[in-house]
This record gives sequence, structure tokens and C-alpha cells, in this order.
Amino acid sequence: MNIIIVLGVTVIMPITIVLLSLRQKMESEKNKKEIILAALEKNTGIDIEELVRKMNAPEKLLKEKLLEKLQRGLVFSLLGVGLIVTAGCLGYIDGFTPGVIIWTGIGGSVLLAVGLAFIISYAVGMKLLAKE
Repeated sequence: MNIIIVLGVTVIMPITIVLLSLRQKMESEKNKKEIILAALEKNTGIDIEELVRKMNAPEKLLKEKLLEKLQRGLVFSLLGVGLIVTAGCLGYIDGFTPGVIIWTGIGGSVLLAVGLAFIISYAVGMKLLAKE
């Protein structure tokens, strides 16, 4: 019974999430195509390139992307430090197995590493942006 739950969470759920997001994206593209075809059929003198440009989401600026990386880095780092501190506190509380403490510490270390990677990416990006 436990294997069914594990397979459902680790295999079926991610596949379903990807499937639903792809379906939503395909539906959005289909709607855009229908709007463009309707504009072409009416032939009202609309510039199609401008219409497509307006329909597409604008690209984020490099500075916005860098700030998003900084935000993610700080959040992941804070969560990682929190889990590491929690693992340290669990070591002083009776009733917790060493496995729980170790895995909490490992999870915190992974989150901290991901957060630091985002912060380093932000710092490198800002240096490159400053050179321009």
C-alpha cells in the first residue's frame, strides 16, 4: 500500500502537473492563433506583426530577472538555515531518532546550497550588468 502512495507522489503527480501546464499553454496558443486568423479574415488593415507583439507577454528586463534570483536565493537560504537550526535543536530534545535529525540537517543544507547558488548567480549578473 505504501508503494502506491510513493509512486503516486513521485511519478504520477509530476506527470499530471506537466500535462496540465502543457495543455494550458497549448490552449493559449490555439486562442492566439484563432484571434490572428480572425483578424486576417476581416482584412481590416491591421499590422499582424504588431498584433502578435502585443499579444505576447513582454520579456522581463535583465535587472528584474536578477532581482528575482536574489529573492529566491534569500528565501531558499533562510529556509535552509531554519532547517539546520531546527536539526540542531532536535538534537537536544529527547524522542527524536538520529535519522530525523540527520535528514532535517541534510534538507537544510541542500536548501542553503540552492539559495547560495541563486545569490552567487545574482552577484555575477550584477557584475556583468555593471560592465555594460
